[in-house]
Amino acid sequence: MTNRERFQAVLRGRPMERMPMVEWASWWPETVKQWRKEGLSPQLDGPALADYWGLDPLLQYWICPMGKGCPRPPEYGAGILEDEEGYEAALPYLYQDASIQKLTEWMEKVRPRHESGEAVVWLTLEGFFWTPRTLLGIEEHLYAFYDQPELLHRINRDQAAFCLRTIEAACRVFSPDFVTLAEDMSYNHGPMLSKACYDEFIAPYYRQVIPALAERGVPVLIDTDGDVEPMIPWFRECGLSGVLPLERQAGVDVARIRANYPDWIMLGGYDKTVMHLGESAMRREFERLLPTMRTGRYIASVDHQTPPDVSMENYRVYRALLEEYAVRAAE
Repeated sequence: MTNRERFQAVLRGRPMERMPMVEWASWWPETVKQWRKEGLSPQLDGPALADYWGLDPLLQYWICPMGKGCPRPPEYGAGILEDEEGYEAALPYLYQDASIQKLTEWMEKVRPRHESGEAVVWLTLEGFFWTPRTLLGIEEHLYAFYDQPELLHRINRDQAAFCLRTIEAACRVFSPDFVTLAEDMSYNHGPMLSKACYDEFIAPYYRQVIPALAERGVPVLIDTDGDVEPMIPWFRECGLSGVLPLERQAGVDVARIRANYPDWIMLGGYDKTVMHLGESAMRREFERLLPTMRTGRYIASVDHQTPPDVSMENYRVYRALLEEYAVRAAE
């Protein structure tokens, strides 16, 4: 099987000779910096680093509504606007055709690898919790559900239109293997918003965007950290197919999710905090995940970026175990 055939088989719960072996999120810069001290070549980064570790090619393009010339937040968590007037001022820098053109140019470049089956191609769209939070800032966004509801709806209407234009343009080149909606709207104790707020401010825009991908046979996964389990029924109501990264530190249990939702796609779930503890600890974590890996529609991978306390030797052990269990899961 090609890498794409294997990946598609897992998403659809079909047989394959081994599971995909991917690092869905690029490594932390601090991790790569530490590996360079251990002898990693400075030429190896991004896809080249994945090739170095012998992982399956997984090519992601993240399209952002903030285009060329857009002001940047002065610090992490801050916004670039405060109100409707600020949004009007920012509009010339948002939702640009040039951003979509860059995406399609990239897709043309990777098309041969996709069509040959060598590489899985994945598109990330910024979602309807993420986009207004980026524009308003973390704290002001949460107040805006009550203080500026019309502004939130206006932003999300515009972002939904941008997503639909993006999907149309991208799929004229080729349909990606899957799409994620970046949200990060759950944290270690659960959702950051109520079901009522989700239904009013988020769900209507999912119901516009997801069908445009579903009609092309493209699965759509939600990208949200922390304890996502309470939100899975919310997502399923809107047509989402799955979730990543399934963070173990937040108590997420892939076996429990699989028991409750047999057809739900999952990617991630491997507890990154055991990776520096050696082979026995890493093997125990794979043994925990193996029964769920065997059910299909689940690709085990580090549940977020590999942390910098994981040495190159630790990662070599992890990589060898990943291959062993990728084969065992398909037996």
